[in-house]
Amino acid sequence: MTRPGKVVIVGGSSAGLATAEALRRQGYEGRLALLDAERHLPYDRPPLSKQVLTGAWEPSRTQLRSQEHLASLEAEFIRAEPAVLCDVAERAVTTATGRVVRGDALVIATGLRPRVLPDQEDLAGVHVLRTLDDALALRCDLAAGRRLVVVGEGVLGSEIAASARGMGVEVTLVGFGSVLLGSQVGGRVGGFLTRLHTERGTDLRLGVAVEGLAGSGGRVCGVRLASGEVLRADTVVVAIGARPATEWLEGSGLALGDGVECDAYCRAAPGVYAVGDTASWHHEGLGRRLRLENRTNATEQAQAVAANLLGAERPYTPTPYFWTDQYDAKLQVHGLPSPAAETHIAEGDPAQGRFVAVYRENGEVTGVLGWNMPKQARLLRQKHLVAPRNGQPATTVRSGS
Repeated sequence: MTRPGKVVIVGGSSAGLATAEALRRQGYEGRLALLDAERHLPYDRPPLSKQVLTGAWEPSRTQLRSQEHLASLEAEFIRAEPAVLCDVAERAVTTATGRVVRGDALVIATGLRPRVLPDQEDLAGVHVLRTLDDALALRCDLAAGRRLVVVGEGVLGSEIAASARGMGVEVTLVGFGSVLLGSQVGGRVGGFLTRLHTERGTDLRLGVAVEGLAGSGGRVCGVRLASGEVLRADTVVVAIGARPATEWLEGSGLALGDGVECDAYCRAAPGVYAVGDTASWHHEGLGRRLRLENRTNATEQAQAVAANLLGAERPYTPTPYFWTDQYDAKLQVHGLPSPAAETHIAEGDPAQGRFVAVYRENGEVTGVLGWNMPKQARLLRQKHLVAPRNGQPATTVRSGS
């Protein structure tokens, strides 16, 4: 395979930047261009719902690399110009300003776009949390108001609730699931996390549906539940998941299902690859299509995409992994635990706030979770060779970190 003379990477966050770095480390000396909708230099997202939101970190601390390091990549950085069109045959990307950037190879790393509630953009005080600017706007509102309602019981919603409680904010969290993170860690561990949030003072309204938002004078004043109850709020955060940012690829000819559909090598078309949150690829080890929403995958998949761009032709077969920090609990999740799995406490004691849970389905280990026991969780992961059985449907693993 001939090495591309120029690689265009669309998306300059962790996955896009990691791809550029991996290309240089692997000896690529051609031209690089990184396009990004963000105005900021590449930054880390996991701290946004924790250290940045609480004010423990200033925004500059989230920057992934120094100016000197970025300059050493000898890449063209095009910032604050979202991609709007893609010509796959020409490997050409058109930005919102009309700029056209062409390459011999194209890497799609445009990440996610948060899901929203109907009419939420019409009310002040309603937030999503995806970008650095989102985190700073939410932090400002939390400093001015004392009642926060978080809509969504997943990783991001739970992290925001924990951070806000640490700031002394009155927090109500509402979600359709019966426990926090139930779809990610199952009912048993989700129950432990639910109890932790309750003990720390969060008002949990679980197993209920949200009908919409209530407003007064152009600002949100509450969240309407399907039961008719209105939860009073000065500020609302909507954390009901996100969808791959692929609307700019519609009509391009690429397969767009749950993200950019790729083969086992993360290739969407000849000379076109996808990486990070937006990439849906065939995991040969699991025998299924997979899409992972976490920081670890963004870095690991970038290594594989860079190698395959340079001719390696190696399938990408990681063991899924994510983590989340909430209050004094650090959860590290290996594999694909599901709500249907049997959960066994292999080490430690949940009552002591330190344990490792092993998940099994049909006699096979599908996941290992460590709660403040990272080393023991890694050892059990290695022992059990976490790998769900083949033949399962496409899977998306969502997390905040």
